[in-house]
Amino acid sequence: MAIRRLGLIGYGAIGKAVCTAFAGDDLVKIPAVLARRVRDLGPDGPIILTEPEQFFQQQFDAVLEVAGHQALRDYGERVLLSGADLVVTSIGAFATDPELLERLTDAAARFGRRLIIASAGIGALDILSAAAVGGLDSVRMVVRKDPTAWVGTIAEEKFDLDAMTEPTVLFEGSAREGARLFPQNVNISAAVALAGLGLDKTHLTIIADTTITTHIIEVEAHGVFGSFRFVEDVVPTEDNPKTGKIVAMAVVKTVRQLASPMVVGL
Repeated sequence: MAIRRLGLIGYGAIGKAVCTAFAGDDLVKIPAVLARRVRDLGPDGPIILTEPEQFFQQQFDAVLEVAGHQALRDYGERVLLSGADLVVTSIGAFATDPELLERLTDAAARFGRRLIIASAGIGALDILSAAAVGGLDSVRMVVRKDPTAWVGTIAEEKFDLDAMTEPTVLFEGSAREGARLFPQNVNISAAVALAGLGLDKTHLTIIADTTITTHIIEVEAHGVFGSFRFVEDVVPTEDNPKTGKIVAMAVVKTVRQLASPMVVGL
């Protein structure tokens, strides 16, 4: 099988994990990374570029976005125009910018490429999207994280996170509104919504939970198929309590499936 050339937009915790995972890999090569500042990753590492023009002069089979909502808006269409598939992790951007998903989907169709929504921090998207084929009646999602995970969000305007002594509901409403208000915390809710009933019909509850140190995410769905309930309890990363460790692992899995001769759970 031909080696796949992967471009990377963003070099934070997830970007570093992806580069480490594929260092010396025989199947996936990362020629270049588009980042905010130059770093020297050694003779065997990818080139770190800060100028988009230099980055897009490279030839990629796929480009992975791990840089946030604005990066997706800035470069998403250009990736597809360049002839590469686009793998998205900042899925919440589709909630805050409703036209963005349509633009990227249209661009993928025009240029014969794929817009790939990475599962990243949430599981069960396969069964949820399968259930949507037959028809879904309801999809509910609950995201629980300890109060420190909500520091730097709109929650600080209404709640004293440092003084919390019991679990507190920060938000209850549609996945679209939740992703708009908490863009760095609930990309997963946008992924669940796109797999199932959509951003406006997926119900989301966000809780600052003083009794936990992990991220507990629940998805419950009912439809023609019957019903299911999925729960994950994941450990947050040391340098970013808003993100679970599973996110980087899941992104590496997605990239491997792009190049592997065998795919499980498509």
